[in-house]
Amino acid sequence: MRKEILKSVKRVVIKIGSRVLTDADGALDLAVIGRICRDLAALHARHLQVVVVSSGAIAAGRSELGLTEKPRTIPHKQAAAAIGQSLLMRAYEEALEPHGLKAAQILLTSEDLVNRQRFLNARATMDALLGFGIIPVINENDTVVVDEIKFGDNDNLSALVTNVAEAHLLLILTDIEGFYSADPHHDPEARLIPLVKGITREVERAAGGADSTVGTGGMATKVAAAKKAGKNGVPTIMVDGKRDGIIAAALRGDEVGTLFLPAAVGLNRRKHWIAYTLKPSGRVMVDEGAREVLLKRGKSLLPSGVVRVEGRFDRGGCVRICGPDGVEFARGLSDYSSAETARLVGKKSSEIDDILGYHYGDVIIHRDNLVVL
Repeated sequence: MRKEILKSVKRVVIKIGSRVLTDADGALDLAVIGRICRDLAALHARHLQVVVVSSGAIAAGRSELGLTEKPRTIPHKQAAAAIGQSLLMRAYEEALEPHGLKAAQILLTSEDLVNRQRFLNARATMDALLGFGIIPVINENDTVVVDEIKFGDNDNLSALVTNVAEAHLLLILTDIEGFYSADPHHDPEARLIPLVKGITREVERAAGGADSTVGTGGMATKVAAAKKAGKNGVPTIMVDGKRDGIIAAALRGDEVGTLFLPAAVGLNRRKHWIAYTLKPSGRVMVDEGAREVLLKRGKSLLPSGVVRVEGRFDRGGCVRICGPDGVEFARGLSDYSSAETARLVGKKSSEIDDILGYHYGDVIIHRDNLVVL
């Protein structure tokens, strides 16, 4: 199965975690980076295009600043990132140089991908770099980021980059062999699961939470990244990044780590952007009839199906769509602001012009701008 899937892979996003790139003291492990770059060069020789999402800047900066533990305050994190990012890029540049390859730094915040024009600009930049045979190395712009514009972790960022880069595979390098039935650090009976056909609630529960003194993500964030990539029709392979030659083995189709199969029916790239890149700014509560129509018939959301509006959002804003139980089941871009939608609750489409004095359209959220989660 793996070899068949990998036949169609021409562009791959490789996410490399902090614990892969650092040694026991938290400093950059140049030997590991050298092995990784050797594997990247081998992929390049096979005419595979590679985009790297690399953690490690804060960890590298922490070591340089003499901090004994992960910085906790935002200024300390930003200071560590500021000094560590240059060290990280220099390590990649020096490790790629013997192979005749160059690295290019791309630093992002979520605002860069939320704005559709900036999203497309980021895609064009990656395409141009790959066209020149250069390896983009992407990281979150930790020196300026605040909570409102954070990706949260580089696992999430890597899943979003698969959409931006229009990649065919997400390869996650972590510090364990793959996805286990339980945490192998604490449960000696945990077993490696080589194939995950679908990310169910049981799989998400087995992933547990974060447990790291170096990185920001745990197994839960990696499974969430695989789920997001899968919704885009992109498979994910998770492997032990410390293992020599692991990238080449994974891309050959060897039975290493865990393969997460993509969703049977993926979202188009714009709907994936709506579902997973945009941050919702409000909630639209709908009745059971509207929920059923949206879920089963793929229709637009009419004002007659709306029962309540929560939060504030502008026209074109991303909103959560929730059923009578309050559970979110879809997201979409609203044709009307929160104030306008509140005035249209339960009304017929034919009444919109009379109520507002103007008319953007007959629906609150058009089906082309609506994604069932």
